[in-house]
Formats: sequence, C-alpha cells, structure tokens
Amino acid sequence: MMSQRALTRAISTGIVRCELTHLAREPIDVLAAQRQHDAYEGRLRDAGCLVERLAADGDLPDSVFIEDMAVVFDEVAVIARPGASSRRAETAAVAGALSGYRPVVHIEAPATMDGGDVLAIGKRVFVGESSRTNTAAASQMARHLAPHGYTVHIVPVRRCLHLKSAVTALDGETLLINREWVPAELFRPLNLLDVHPAEADGANALRVGDAVIYPEAFPRTRARIEAVGMRVLDVNVSELAKAEGSVTCCSLTFEFEV
Repeated sequence: MMSQRALTRAISTGIVRCELTHLAREPIDVLAAQRQHDAYEGRLRDAGCLVERLAADGDLPDSVFIEDMAVVFDEVAVIARPGASSRRAETAAVAGALSGYRPVVHIEAPATMDGGDVLAIGKRVFVGESSRTNTAAASQMARHLAPHGYTVHIVPVRRCLHLKSAVTALDGETLLINREWVPAELFRPLNLLDVHPAEADGANALRVGDAVIYPEAFPRTRARIEAVGMRVLDVNVSELAKAEGSVTCCSLTFEFEV
C-alpha cells in the first residue's frame, strides 16, 4: 500500500537572519511564523499526508525551507548543493531522513542547485537557471535521472528567486504560471493557467493528491484555480513570505510503500 509522506522542518529561531535576494528585510514574528507552519502541516494532513518533522537548528536560519535541499523522484532522491553557501549545512539532516525512503545521490561542486528550481511533470524535469542554480547542476541532474527515463530541460528564470516562484504544477497536465518571470513556450504542450495580473507572486502552489495547498494572500488567483475544478486548501504564510518562502518551500512530498 502506498502512503503519502511530507517531510518538513521546524522553524529556526534564526529565521530573522534568513537569506534574502529580491525582498527588503522586514521583521519576522517567529511565534506567528511557527503558528503558520503548524497550520501548514495541518493542511498537509488534510490533503492525506503523514507528516514527519525534522528538528529546528538555530544556526540554520533558512532550514524550514526544506524543499531546497532535495528533489524526490519515485526512483531516487537527489540531494541539492544550495546556491547560498550559508545553507549547505542543511542538507545532511535531510539526506539522512530521505535515505530511509529512497536511494540518494548528490549534486557535487562546482554545481549549485536549490530544489525550488526543479519542477517535475511526469518524466519531464524543468530546471531553473537562476541565481541559486546553474547549468552544471542541470547536467548532473540529467545524468542521475537518465537511467530512469527522465529528460531535463533548462528554463531561464528572471526577476524571482526560484523556478517555482514563477511556475508550479496543479496536476499532471496543468501549470500555474507568471509569464513575466519564465518563458511560457518552454512548457508546451502543457496547459497554462495564468496568475491574476495583480498577484505576481501567486504562482507558487503545492499539489498534494487531489488538493492544491495555496496561500490565502492571492484570492483572485485562487478563484482561477477553483474555476478549473480544483480543490484548494488555503493557508496563511505571510511571515514565511517575508523570508521569500511559500507553500512548496516548506515540505518534500512523496509516496512511500508501507
């Protein structure tokens, strides 16, 4: 029997010192962020996940954004080498946890890769070329995945942190996208659903089973998602957004046979 798992990591008290690339620093209410993270994990459970939370580490400010540390496929888990050197110590705990579920392989120097720059749709894997992820990482990803039948496609990312800031999967055929930040033509023939023009940051959605976990900050884009028949579970991630995080960033979701 297959079980849906979600690996998360508790919020570090050091999140106030998080890495920032595109946002000005604002005060983060750590207790509010922790409450929001608890609610987020509740939404993962509502979507059918068994949640496994790793402990926080006060020396790792960004470690709640666990998605950046790995990409989990059915056959293998690829452990990242984050583009921000301050985050590279985060990978050890995540690799250790995933080793109980998948064989693990690693992205090696000089490549850099954040998991937030990788979007898998079936056997197609899109790797964002961003300030955090380079083409060497895409080449290594391709080598790791080729034996399992995957193809890797490089997507230039502009004006945002990660590929998944600009485009995420709503199902196996439909992507939620901000066309200002990635070239839409690279995702053909998939169906593209545009974010509302007033909600540029609204392209980050987390599909889990038949549900979409989505930030409550973008109601007009949410209406578009619901209009195509999808079940939306909304969540407040306003404090995490101050650290350039959103709903895909805070978990690694995958199936595991029990």
